[in-house]
Amino acid sequence: MLLGRNGAGKTTTLRTIMGLWKATQGHIGFDGAAVGGPGVRTSPPDMARQGIAYVPENMGIFADLSVKENILLAARQARSAAQLDTARLEWIFGFFPALRKFWLYPAGKLSGGQKQMLAVARAIIEPRRLLLVDEPSKGLAPAIIQNMIDAFIELKQASTTILLVEQNFNFARQVGDHVAVMDNGRVVHAGGMAELAHDDALQTRLLGLSLGAHQ
Repeated sequence: MLLGRNGAGKTTTLRTIMGLWKATQGHIGFDGAAVGGPGVRTSPPDMARQGIAYVPENMGIFADLSVKENILLAARQARSAAQLDTARLEWIFGFFPALRKFWLYPAGKLSGGQKQMLAVARAIIEPRRLLLVDEPSKGLAPAIIQNMIDAFIELKQASTTILLVEQNFNFARQVGDHVAVMDNGRVVHAGGMAELAHDDALQTRLLGLSLGAHQ
């Protein structure tokens, strides 16, 4: 879990890992190989081929395409809806039933929360080795936020590694096992989520949260 105040560098970190921005110093490694840093040329398609999926804050969906077509574009092993992993699609519909209802609708006509559901569904339509997710609870109703939490917990149990940026601390504490807090482009705290979730003073110092934010 990657936390921090607005402008701390969280989104920049995800975009740099994904190869959308170039790292000018340091290095980025994945599965024992260098995938970012000076002298390393890595593109988003390169990262996707390694099983890494990215859900940006702006969701990155194709507004003129249907929900089905958006899902198909993200499914590397399927060229038609008939080739999709039916069990996995039903699993996704269980968390995000609106996607079934609007399966043939243009994605641009969905509500903000429904677009966020679609963005996450695109990322998990196939098993991934690493998910990079930027503020997944943004714009969602409380009931759907809980569905999102449940989905990420199940993904973790299936051994999917997730690096998640989130402003909703209640969401973060339920999903995250480990946490890094950023400020001005640097990690200023790293440790277990349980420690941060139960330390009001630490929350206030690092995140500016009011006392009792973990309740």
